[in-house]
Amino acid sequence: HPIMLFLDDMQWADSTDIDVIHTILSDTMGSSCMFFVGTYRDNEVQVDHDIFDLIERLEISNVRTTKVNLAGLDQEDLNTMISDALCLYPRICKSLSDILFQKTKGNPFFVLEFMQSLKSHGLLQYNIHQKRWVWNEDIIRAEDITDNVLHLLSSKMNGLSGDVQTLLKVMACFGSSTNESVIGYLNESAEYAGVRNGLEGALSDGFIVKDEEGSLQFVHDKVREAAYNLIPDSDKKQFHYHLGKSLYSFCDGEDVGDTIFLIASQINHGKEWILRDEDLSVCISELNMKAGEKALDGCDHNTAYSYLGAAL
Repeated sequence: HPIMLFLDDMQWADSTDIDVIHTILSDTMGSSCMFFVGTYRDNEVQVDHDIFDLIERLEISNVRTTKVNLAGLDQEDLNTMISDALCLYPRICKSLSDILFQKTKGNPFFVLEFMQSLKSHGLLQYNIHQKRWVWNEDIIRAEDITDNVLHLLSSKMNGLSGDVQTLLKVMACFGSSTNESVIGYLNESAEYAGVRNGLEGALSDGFIVKDEEGSLQFVHDKVREAAYNLIPDSDKKQFHYHLGKSLYSFCDGEDVGDTIFLIASQINHGKEWILRDEDLSVCISELNMKAGEKALDGCDHNTAYSYLGAAL
């Protein structure tokens, strides 16, 4: 039976991930049953990224590949999108869609965030008497509204409650996704007691989504980036360390499965604080040793090397 495998954000893949993908796709015994789709952001990879080596190796192995470049929406398509969103004829909202195109270059995610920003600033309003959305393009052009999506998201996040901001910071430190059980562990500590409430707020505000298995993830990597920027650069390492330390205190002695990697990586971000915490330094070394051994069991040698090196 044919199998389709879709991997998003491959710009974050390491050499081990790439090797596994190549092995699967170049398998002459079973590759004919596999349809693989991989996506990556071309503005976030260098010329020496492993993904380009993968493409070359697949071609050498006579694996058929097709490259598709996805650009933003053109002006006509964006006008259609705005027309549909506002329930107006395309000719009526063309002036607005032209401004949005100039600001966003047709990036759909950016367009939605920009429109929400216009609405929150009162520059896009629903007129009850006219029974339609109205705006003034001259005022919109004159307003000092940035065309940077990160700034838009950061401004929006700065107005959230403390619990929601804390949850977003925690999630950003974990990466693009984590499991709800980890949030449950943190909620038991005094420092992160409000993250459960924060999670509900982040879900309702649309920053995070949850699947049936309790996996939490940011709706977009730019949302994660904006959330991470809520932590001052000077405090990031310390934030990671205290986050990992809090998780360690609740999980010490328990079999937490793959969560051990999450705990160890957070603590390892704050190496300078490990040296100051003499009472925990030996325990942290043992934690990294266990994480390294678990990575070896999964044949992830690069990850194992990282944790075992931190254990020394």
